[in-house]
Formats: sequence, C-alpha cells, structure tokens
Amino acid sequence: MNNIFKGAGVALVTPFNEKKSIDFEALRKLVRYQIDNGIDFLVVQGTTGESPVLTQEEKKEVLQTVIEENNGKLPIVYGIGGNNTLAVGELFKKVPKGVDGILSVSPYYNKPSQQGIYEHYKYLASCTDLPIILYNVPGRTGSNVSAETTLRLSEIDNIVAMKEASGDLIQIMDIVKNKPEGFGVLSGDDAIVTPLMSVGVEGVISVSANSFPKLFADMVHFAAEGNFEAAEKNHYILHDITKLLFAEGNPGGVKVVLEKLGIMKSYMRMPLYPVSDELRKKLEEETERIIS
Repeated sequence: MNNIFKGAGVALVTPFNEKKSIDFEALRKLVRYQIDNGIDFLVVQGTTGESPVLTQEEKKEVLQTVIEENNGKLPIVYGIGGNNTLAVGELFKKVPKGVDGILSVSPYYNKPSQQGIYEHYKYLASCTDLPIILYNVPGRTGSNVSAETTLRLSEIDNIVAMKEASGDLIQIMDIVKNKPEGFGVLSGDDAIVTPLMSVGVEGVISVSANSFPKLFADMVHFAAEGNFEAAEKNHYILHDITKLLFAEGNPGGVKVVLEKLGIMKSYMRMPLYPVSDELRKKLEEETERIIS
C-alpha cells in the first residue's frame, strides 16, 4: 500500500465557544478555509485538536462534521492513539466511513522498548484495512521511535508513512534514505518543513497551516516542485510567526491568530490555558503584518 498523504496536511484545531462546548459552525468555517486555500489533506483529532480533553462522543461529532463539510474534496486522516494497545485497537475497528487514513502517535508515558513500539503498531495494523501514519514526537511521548524501528514497520503493508517530529535531522534522513518505495515521510515540525523537503521529505502535517493555509500550502508545493527559491520566500514570511505560535504551547497561539482572522474564538479547555497578553499582542501584530 503506497502513501497518498503528501504535500500540505493540516492538523485541525477544535473550536470552542465561551462555555467550552464545541463550536461546530466555526469548525465548518475552518474546514472551508483550508479547502479554499490549497491544503492537500485534513487531520482530525490530532493533539492540536485537543483530543485528550474531548469525549469519544465529541470526537465522533467533530469527525462527522468535518466529513460532511469536506464532502469528499480532500482526504481525511483521523487521529487515534494511546498507551493501551488493545483499547486503541478497538477504536481502530470502529472508524466510520469517510475516513481515508489513521494517524497514531507512539505510546506515551509507558516508555516501551523499541520492540514494544514495533509490536504495538503491528497489532494496530491488524485491526484495520485503512492506511496508517505513524507519529513520532518524543518531546510529548517520552520515547523515540528509532529509524530502525520505523523502517521495520514500513514493511507492514498498511503502515504507509511516518510523521516525524523528533527534530533529529540525521534520524529523519536515515529513514528517507533507507525506506521502501511508496513509504512516506512527513514533517511534524512547521519550522523546518522546507529544509526537510530538500532532502526527500514528502510533506507535512502542520499546525500553523490552520491560520495561513495558502502561504503554507504554496510553500510546500513549491518545495515539492523543486522551486526552493519560491519556497524559501514563504518560509521566511512565516518564520517569525511560527516561533510565536508555539511560544506558550499548542494550540493556544494558533487559536489567537484564527480569532484575529475572524474564523473562531480562542477558547481552550483545561488544563490548557490562554496565552499571555504579551504574546497575544505579538501574534496579532505579526498576523496583521502578514495579511496586510
């Protein structure tokens, strides 16, 4: 099974209203904003979507809303992960129609061995016929999926890609160099997408693309075409705000920008907390600079 998730993917945020219930109209508006501005695929209920603080029923409602609003225009990837392998496998078995793939973060907190990580994903792959994107983010999970483990997993038919957010450029290049034909490597770090694509990474699952989908998608598409001069221009337009977006965690920054753009409010659920007034001002000023 070959990877179809290439180019600019966006990890959708989950909009909330003042009472912290889900703002489904804002979610529909956000989906349209991505479709209209060149994004290649949508990721629903990744960490950026505040998945840890949504119930399973809320997650289903968010997913169905995105499926309906998307109306078959873009591929949809659904985030399902956890550190209880059997329980995650049961969720894999219940993915509804309209989902084109699954993004699954490596088991967090438990700190499994590399063999444990391999067996975890091998079992999950047996629970679905859908393509699976692995997700390595050691800063959140507490353990790294090594290049060797990724390459072992790439031999499983429906494991089609790795979202790499380790920040380890040598590890990422080892995967790109040695991966089998049809297996994809996607950046999980917005700040280094362009340089990573220069060494064979095929795209990104992005946070900041929520706010600036056209600039971000164009950057990725230029890089995919080998036009790194044009990609570099967009890269540096977005460089400063990308740093600001993550300065006090995610998705607080990107929600402030989306509020400034009139797409949604910036509410989050605890334990996440709104960004500081100082950062909010910087984000709003930089957003104004970019869109003016």
